[in-house]
Amino acid sequence: MTSEASIALWLEALAAERGTATSSLGVYRTSARCWADFLASRGTTIEGASRADFTEYLAHLDARHLSEATIAHRRTVVRSLHRFLMAEEHVGYDPTSLVAPMKRPERLPLVLTIAEVDRLLETAHALARDDTVGLYRQAGYARRAALFEVLYASGTRVSEAVNLPAAAIAPGARAMIVKGKGGKERLVMLHRRAIEAVEVWRDLAAAYGSVSDTWLFHSVRNGAAPLTRQSALAEIKEAAVAAGIRNPDRVSPHKLRHAFASHLLSNGADLRSIQELLGHADLGTTEIYLHTDTRRTHGMVRDLHPLNEPAGTSPPVEA
Repeated sequence: MTSEASIALWLEALAAERGTATSSLGVYRTSARCWADFLASRGTTIEGASRADFTEYLAHLDARHLSEATIAHRRTVVRSLHRFLMAEEHVGYDPTSLVAPMKRPERLPLVLTIAEVDRLLETAHALARDDTVGLYRQAGYARRAALFEVLYASGTRVSEAVNLPAAAIAPGARAMIVKGKGGKERLVMLHRRAIEAVEVWRDLAAAYGSVSDTWLFHSVRNGAAPLTRQSALAEIKEAAVAAGIRNPDRVSPHKLRHAFASHLLSNGADLRSIQELLGHADLGTTEIYLHTDTRRTHGMVRDLHPLNEPAGTSPPVEA
């Protein structure tokens, strides 16, 4: 049996037995093929893979400087694939067994400061105000500014934002309904600046003749085509460079969602409310922001710990 046949059988089982979504199957297929391609470069197949092959594969992923999450995902995919093949008796050996996880120095996630978000937004708005670039480009810049404002104001995922319907923001409204993972809907709030940015974008799109009745964020040339996640990623990286943001290659639309949650937490919002705004099913997912907000954590210990005396005071003397 070929590597491709093994992957196909595994994916069929995931779809039939677990009801795995088509989009997830595509991601699993891509990761499994990465493993198969690596093995092919070593002159072997999934069925003939050894423990040494798997260990070298993990080292190969590490050498490519992939994120911990990506390596963990690809490792999990390979483990799942081989466990399935073992259970179905297509192979007699699991090369992923007894291989300890690789340890790498922890890389803290990039958290945009309030000042950096302000620079990013102001840079986007400055381009949107420049009418010397022509209506087409100005409309594109206005869409960029509106998208950034909505992402930061509401904490929506980029996949949620690019799929917002044209009627998502009703005239005079300060909130919108977002459809998240699993089709679950949640109410998110918007400030006036985000609403005004959307209005500017829609007005310029209308002036260009492409404003959409279907999508809130769409191609400037064609209102029937929604903005893609890939385009949103390219635009925020370009804006990050223009705004002088540190590590612009690590800036993504998700960083604005992360900044939304981190900045709310820093300003005193409770974790449960942030969980609802982000649409997290599990509070544990939201708790990642506790690990990145070290400034607030240190401040709480300094200001709230009962044994931390204010400056200039002495500890009480026991009688």
